[in-house]
Amino acid sequence: MQYNLLGRTGIRVSELCYGTLTFSPLQADLPPERAGELLRYAFSRGINFLDTAQYYSNYPHIRAGLKSWNGDVVISTKCYAYDKAGAESALEEARRELDRDVIDIFMLHEQESIYTLKGHMEALETFWNYKEKGVIRAVGASTHHVAAVRGAMSVGLDVLHPLINLEGIGIADGTREEMEAALTDASAIGIGIYTMKALGGGNLFRRAEECLRYAFSLPFASSRAIGMQSEEEIDANVTFAETGAFRPEEKKALEGRRRHLIVEEECIGCGNCAKKCSQKAIKLINGQKPAVVDLEKCVLCGYCAKSCPVCAIKVI
Repeated sequence: MQYNLLGRTGIRVSELCYGTLTFSPLQADLPPERAGELLRYAFSRGINFLDTAQYYSNYPHIRAGLKSWNGDVVISTKCYAYDKAGAESALEEARRELDRDVIDIFMLHEQESIYTLKGHMEALETFWNYKEKGVIRAVGASTHHVAAVRGAMSVGLDVLHPLINLEGIGIADGTREEMEAALTDASAIGIGIYTMKALGGGNLFRRAEECLRYAFSLPFASSRAIGMQSEEEIDANVTFAETGAFRPEEKKALEGRRRHLIVEEECIGCGNCAKKCSQKAIKLINGQKPAVVDLEKCVLCGYCAKSCPVCAIKVI
């Protein structure tokens, strides 16, 4: 496993980051003990970096993974706080639930532009204050927006966790090329970057090798957060990180795994997905959100996900 410095932070991370949303109550809802087993297995395979969030409600799962593991693990978490009280509460929750005195990276969750960053400035200033005290090592933001990447450069964030993938699925305000250009500029001034949604929220799983090849080719990315729900998936992704391809038996195991579509709470009820689905497998019922999926009709074509403006449609 290769390890890289995350921008100017001085934090050294594995080029493969464990994205923990997939085993959280929001998706696979694995028991903490099982999630802990997966994390320890990932650590044993050389992964030293994981991504989480207050919203994922999986701190107990991560704590289970850290238990009895003596190696260094870099944890990045995030919250939606906009004021000092919310920021301090989120920070203390993370420290308490993860049993950590210092949080490596604390970020604002899902920022959209310079305007949302300014609207959360009190929280950012709180995080910067705790960074000066040594309680946080780096401050950043996650985003699906090109405009937020540009905004991050002007407010002085240390780290960015942006959405980018081969098809540009989920980029809310521009093209893949525009996101690449913004991230190249951010990296040039020392902002550390680790990417997300390499497979477009799982919707590009049939093109996994092609998508990962693209994700690992991005020169500005120190690491890539990828969700994994089994030892087989961990092995396959570690193999890819180390060799640039899956082994035949790993590819066969991944292709044989049963998957299904989910629509997360972020759904805004726009109806784009229903209009795009020729199978009539996804719809809004009486205008209520989130959209509902008929798993018997769904063929996992991914067309609905490409039409979703908030990246709420995932394949797990």
